[in-house]
Amino acid sequence: MSNEAKENVSEEPFVICRDVHKNFGSNHVLKGINLEVRKGEVVVILGPSGSGKSTFLRCINHLETMDSGMITVGGEPIGYEWRNGALWEAPYSVVAKQRSRIGMVFQAFNLFPHLTVLQNVTEFPVHVHGVDPKVAEKRAMEILEKVGLADKALQYPRRLSGGQQQRVSIARALAIEPELLLFDEPTSALDPELVGEVLNTMKSLADQGYTMIIVTHEIPFTREVADRVVFMADGVVVEEGKPSDVMYHPKTERFRTFLSRYL
Repeated sequence: MSNEAKENVSEEPFVICRDVHKNFGSNHVLKGINLEVRKGEVVVILGPSGSGKSTFLRCINHLETMDSGMITVGGEPIGYEWRNGALWEAPYSVVAKQRSRIGMVFQAFNLFPHLTVLQNVTEFPVHVHGVDPKVAEKRAMEILEKVGLADKALQYPRRLSGGQQQRVSIARALAIEPELLLFDEPTSALDPELVGEVLNTMKSLADQGYTMIIVTHEIPFTREVADRVVFMADGVVVEEGKPSDVMYHPKTERFRTFLSRYL
């Protein structure tokens, strides 16, 4: 992240996760996750497959419901609302409004194949948030320019490479002007030669000061971009800290073993 962006990192936590638990039947996937993320901070979550990383990320924007705990973004509990001093599951209309502050990029690109690149990027602003189509198109073209795809605006996803499709997914996430960006292993479905273009786009977003939580196995990217690294295993946070501390001097054998597999 650039020095300018780092100077914009808030001292107050923007995302607060307290004692988050999640079960799938008898499988206790998240076992009390605690995490805070400040506005403008880039946090990378590392960990072996099955450690609960993606589940935790999906709990943040309520794509998965917690069994217990609390997650707030900007002071607001996501997926829930206060009634008579207690938290209750919020109706879909409230959850949709809460999610409108959070952009998410998945492993699979999840683009609409029957829509052009431009239509994919304007779909949610126009049809979910009620933005004027002309305003949405202007904003979408500006975003596509930023991710290097303005010349592909009228093409359909099937005509694009995997890296280009993922960059469209990032553009779509940016189109709702999110306060928080979540990335769930955004390069894992890409051929190796296409990974760089997506990571470069994400580096640019970090430099612009976006608040980002990223699940990835891209170790060099993590060292370069992350303000903080969180290592998860078996549903708990094992270590966390600055990349220069935890990645070069891991305290646990579990993290040392994990890093040795990816270096």
